[in-house]
Amino acid sequence: MDMVTPVLARDLAALGRVSEETSSESVLRGLTDTLAGGVPGCAGGSAELWRQERMVVSASHSELIVLLDGEEEFGEGPSTEARATGQHVVVQDVLRESRWPAYVGMAVRCGVRSVLVMPITIEHAVLVLGLYGVRPGVFAARNIPPLADMLAEQAGVALANLWDYDEVRTDAAQMQEALAGRAIIDQAKGIIMKSSGCSAEAAFDELRRISQHHQVKVADLARLLVDEHQRNQGEKTG
Repeated sequence: MDMVTPVLARDLAALGRVSEETSSESVLRGLTDTLAGGVPGCAGGSAELWRQERMVVSASHSELIVLLDGEEEFGEGPSTEARATGQHVVVQDVLRESRWPAYVGMAVRCGVRSVLVMPITIEHAVLVLGLYGVRPGVFAARNIPPLADMLAEQAGVALANLWDYDEVRTDAAQMQEALAGRAIIDQAKGIIMKSSGCSAEAAFDELRRISQHHQVKVADLARLLVDEHQRNQGEKTG
């Protein structure tokens, strides 16, 4: 049976839409739920995102998190091998699998009989997707390439969109912080100019001199000065 279905294609494409609530965790949850519900024969899905030495894990069922944790503990299993080799790993029947004895026992206890793991390289990250069947032989080798191609494309789009969106949000936050810092510095300069009768340039030089002497940022020093000025003004009018 073909593993690429219209439902799968639709649900994967929807993962590319990002919003304020979108995160790496939510994209991975969407991927695992889509695999479990959209791939014929697949009863559950898992996803491990390795990026900058940080791993984010998600799974459609808690038993699969236990299974992945077992791989980590035993240092063996299809996900471990797929990440190490960069190749797809297929287990048609875990009861006939001899490569990972410890993994096999845990997989059977979790109700897993067949496994397909696909590593996908996306920019500077590796996404390891796992598909699990409760019956043996549900992942036919001939159907894996088109499924892998679709997952690589759609998962890549979803994560790239998320990372681009995060970068825009970070840039906007940094710009907002810079503007706020500039505004507070202008207020502090005004206070110095009013108290000493100096120019704006001289007021900024004084701020910079004091900040260097005390090893604090100019914006932080300016905020302290403005806060103190406002407290003094409040005491005078209180």
